[in-house]
This record gives sequence, C-alpha cells and structure tokens, in this order.
Amino acid sequence: MTFASEMALAGQFPLLVQDESAQKLSGQVQVAAKAPHAMVHNGFPTEAILLVLSLLFFISLLVGKAGSKYGVPVLVLFLAVGMVYGIFWGGHQVSDLAQAAEGANYGFAQAIGVANSEFAHTVGGANYDLAKAIGTIALAVILFSGGLDTKIEEVRPIMLPGLLLASLGVLLTALITGLLIWGGASFFSIKGQAPEFLTCLLLASVMSSTDSASVYSILRSRGLALKHNLRPLLELESGTNDPMAYMLTICLISLIVGPGEHSYWGAAGTFLVELVFGCLSGYLFGKLTVWVANNIEIDNVSLYPILSFTAAIFVYSFTDIIHGNGFLAVYICGLLVGNSKMIHKRSTLRFFDGFAWLCQILMFLMLGILVDAKELIAWNVLIPGVVISILMIFFTRPASVFLSLALLKNISFRDKTFVSWVGLRGAVPIIFAIFPLVAGVPNAKYIFNIVFFVTLVSLLVQGTTLAWVAKRLRLVDKASINRAKKKEFDLELCSDMGSFTTEITINEKALKHGKILMELPLPEKAVVVLLKRGGKYIVPTGQTHIFLNDILLIITDDETVIGQTYKAMAIEAAH
Repeated sequence: MTFASEMALAGQFPLLVQDESAQKLSGQVQVAAKAPHAMVHNGFPTEAILLVLSLLFFISLLVGKAGSKYGVPVLVLFLAVGMVYGIFWGGHQVSDLAQAAEGANYGFAQAIGVANSEFAHTVGGANYDLAKAIGTIALAVILFSGGLDTKIEEVRPIMLPGLLLASLGVLLTALITGLLIWGGASFFSIKGQAPEFLTCLLLASVMSSTDSASVYSILRSRGLALKHNLRPLLELESGTNDPMAYMLTICLISLIVGPGEHSYWGAAGTFLVELVFGCLSGYLFGKLTVWVANNIEIDNVSLYPILSFTAAIFVYSFTDIIHGNGFLAVYICGLLVGNSKMIHKRSTLRFFDGFAWLCQILMFLMLGILVDAKELIAWNVLIPGVVISILMIFFTRPASVFLSLALLKNISFRDKTFVSWVGLRGAVPIIFAIFPLVAGVPNAKYIFNIVFFVTLVSLLVQGTTLAWVAKRLRLVDKASINRAKKKEFDLELCSDMGSFTTEITINEKALKHGKILMELPLPEKAVVVLLKRGGKYIVPTGQTHIFLNDILLIITDDETVIGQTYKAMAIEAAH
C-alpha cells in the first residue's frame, strides 16, 4: 500500500486501521489538520512544502554568493545544495525525522517533517517524468532568454564559426567520444558486459553540447570581456548546439528502443525534418510575437513580459507537436524578439533575466536531489567518469573545435584553444540523460550517473579556470572589462538610441589635470551627465568641483570614445 493510500485509509476508516504505521499516519494527518488555515495536498500542508522549497532557494542564493568570491561556479553550488538535501534529508532520513518530530509532539515541526518527506520522495524518488518536464520547461525559458540577450550585430561577424561549432562540432564530439568509449568497451563494462556501439554513441551524444546556462552565467557573472568576438561566439554556440545534441539523443533512443521500427535513414530524415521545422517555426512565431506585442495595446504594461513568456512556451510546445525541434525554435524566436523594435522590450529583458536565473536554480537543485550520491562514488562510475572527463576536456572537445574551424583562417590558434577549453557541461546533458530513463533504454541509470559525474568535473575544472586560461592566452580585453563594471548608476539606455554609457571613479591621477570638471581631459563626444559623491547625486556643470572618489556617469554616441576617456585620464571604471 502506498504512502498516500495509507493516509486515506487512516483518515476515512480509523477503526479498520490496526497496524502501528497506519496509526502514525493518522496522527500526522490530524496534526496537519489542526494547523489553522492550512491547505492540505494529499494529507501534506502546502505551506510546509513551499517552506522547504523557499529555504532551498534561499540557501542556494547564499551559497552562490559566498562561492562566487572564490571563483566557484554558482551552478555547481546549486547542484551541491540539492545533493546535500538528497543525502541528508531524502528517503529514510526524512521519514525518521518526521517520526522523531511526531514522538516529541512538536506540532507544526511534525507537519514540516512529513511534508519534507513527501517532497523528497516526490522529487528525489526516481520521478524522472517530473524531472524531465521541469527541466524541459526551464531549458526552453533559458534558451529564449539567451536569444533575447544575443545581439545580431555582435554575432554576425562570427555567425559561420558559431553555427559550425553548434552543428559539425557537436556531431564530431559525439562521434569521437562514442568511438573512444566503444574502443575501451571492456574498461567501461556494465554489469560485466561491454556496452554496444549505439549505447556508447548515446552516452556521448547526451554530453556532446556545451550548456547554455553554464556558459551564460559564468561568462556574465565574471564580467569576463574577451578579445576577437570570442564571447558572442561562445554564447552563440552554446545557445544553438543544444538542439543538435537533442536530435542526436532522440534519434539514438529510437534506434535502441525500437531497432525493428526505425532505420538509420529514417533517423536521418527525422533529424532533417526537426531541423527545418524548428527554424521555420522559430522565425515565423518570432515575427508574430513582435507584431502582436506592438499592436495589441495592453493597458497594463506589466503584462508584456508575460506575453513574451506565453509566446516562448507556445513556440516550444507547438513546434514539438509538429515534430520540429522546439529548443531550436524557442532560441530563434527569442533572437528575433530581442533584436526587433518592440514596445516595453527593456522590461521584458529584465523579466527574463531574473526568470532564467530562477529556472537555472530550480533545474540544478532538482537534478542535485535526483541523483544518488552513493552511486557517483562507486568504482564503476568513478573510474570511467574520470577517464571520460579527461578525454572530453583534453582531446575530443579540442579535436572537434579544430576540425570544425579548420578552414577558417581568421580564427587564431589561441582563439581555438580557448574555445576548446570552454566546453562546459551543465544541466542540459543531465536533463538529456533523463530521456533514456523515461524511454526505458537498457542501462539508462548508468548513463545518467556517468553524465552527472562528467558534468561535475567539467564545471569544477573548466568553470573555475576560465578567467585564468583567458589571461594565460592573452585574450582578456581590459578596456572592455572596465566598460562592463557599472554599479553605481542603475541606468540603461534603449539600444535603438545608439548611445553608450560608462562610469569612472576619480583618483589622484585624474585630479592632477584639474579640480573642476571642465579641466578634465575628456574627449569631445564624452558628456558627463551625472556625478555621485557619497550618497548624493549631482547634475554637474563645467564649473563643478571634482573630488577624490567622485563617480562620473558618462554618455557618448561613439563606443571608441569610452576607451579614449580611460586612456586620457589614466583611470579605471567604477568598482
């Protein structure tokens, strides 16, 4: 009898329940019922379940803030919070806690313990269908947000290499990694049997794409400014290569599960259909979303971000229903919306920036709870996981990058080396690893554990060393880093205005030029529009006196003027 069934029996027929466990369950229901105004879902107070979730989110934010000071990717810490919760508060431990609270008669503490038990069992108890659903929705939102933030003028010069990496690069990564795993099949034996070639290829395909959430968060949270358009190249690749990995995963699952029903040619045809339908759907609905937003005239402006969110979910689901690639469609839709003139676009961008972070936290927490940490340190996962991680970081990723970009002479060896290092894995491979579990692929749990382990290694090794590798390869654009550090003035100009802003802090070197604003050697097109001194904001004139640690907000219509300002005044951006 299930947990919920025993509760129902205890509540409806208390005289028929004689065993001790059912009596305990009856008591738990009674305690929950005594809580004033408590909503109860299957015998568990909704407030307690929400309390557990909110605490997990809050702890994740605190841990993420602390970890960022030491260069640890926050996404790893979100995973760690979920894993710690799963280890110490999941399964029997939670049930024991609930029983202990009941024995002490702690009222609401007992209700929380019971709800916590249900939460852990629901999310962590091998509920892969729920995990797949949550991960799919979250990934769609993250890809749409990534498309919104991608500027066409920035990616246009690197469009070809970005698409090559997202298509040919993913395919080569899957093939090379799959062949290497298959070649060492005896080493990667599962239950004493060597894995078949398609299983090896499926494992490699699940891990073949870089994770958009990881790349976006690490590059942007570090404020890492890179030369030679490397940042838009990496973001374009990570935003567009998930659909390729998804299609490879789905095609291989169909070949493994139904070998007699699907052929290789059929899988290739399905691959092309999904690609074409995904591109067309994303383009058409992206244009339609912009037209509707500009013409619908909603009285409540707060609903415009909700309109874009609705469009994103609709585009993904509709495209998937017509057998197109929903992830590709939702990214293209976001790309068109973000690069079109649309009413209230700034509020939409801000909404999705925060919402995408919420989805990332939810994804990584859920995946951390889902995994069984004891299985990750088992020798049949630990050793193959380390070997595959080393192969992917130091061989297969670099090989796929250099082969994909071999014909492009304008990308230097250093650029290719850094792109090879930014082969970050994240939540996407783990979510894709859930697909074989749901589909009933043999040894799917083993594949899931390997993918999870490789993802952890990738985030810890590559994620923590991105800035160091960029500096070693002399690819950090220091002037751009200065332009990116804007904290004192919460001002954002519409991109259609063609204006640029920056903040500079006055130091002793700057004061050598003069004590009033007009004496500073500012370029002709640089205009100081606001000055911050202590906690006060001043609209300056040419006769305004300048003091040490004053912060100036500068606006210009020529981005090169910002660099000229730093050079002329020998100062850095506001910290």
